[in-house]
Amino acid sequence: MPYSPELAARIRARMAGTPGLEERKMFGGIGWSIGGHIATGAHSDGRLMVRCSAADFPGFITEPGAAGMVHGGRIATGWVLIEATQVAEDTELHRCVDRGRAYAGSLPPKG
Repeated sequence: MPYSPELAARIRARMAGTPGLEERKMFGGIGWSIGGHIATGAHSDGRLMVRCSAADFPGFITEPGAAGMVHGGRIATGWVLIEATQVAEDTELHRCVDRGRAYAGSLPPKG
């Protein structure tokens, strides 16, 4: 399944106006990065992708609809996928997107 254009539009609207924001197609989905660090995205399987700190990761993946992203057969710490049904309401989508934006924005820009 390709990424959801509706989810992408909702993320785009929430991320609008973020300093240093870049939008890019990647791995069959679409992502938004700040200073070269991915903050959030519409994953190729229809879920919301959110970046978080390694310290925040264990708690984040216990939330309803959240799971660690599997890459190369193992869980990629700091990358969380959230079921589309869990972020159907803007309040939850905004909370998750803001979480990724805050983390990516806290990192020094890639040069």
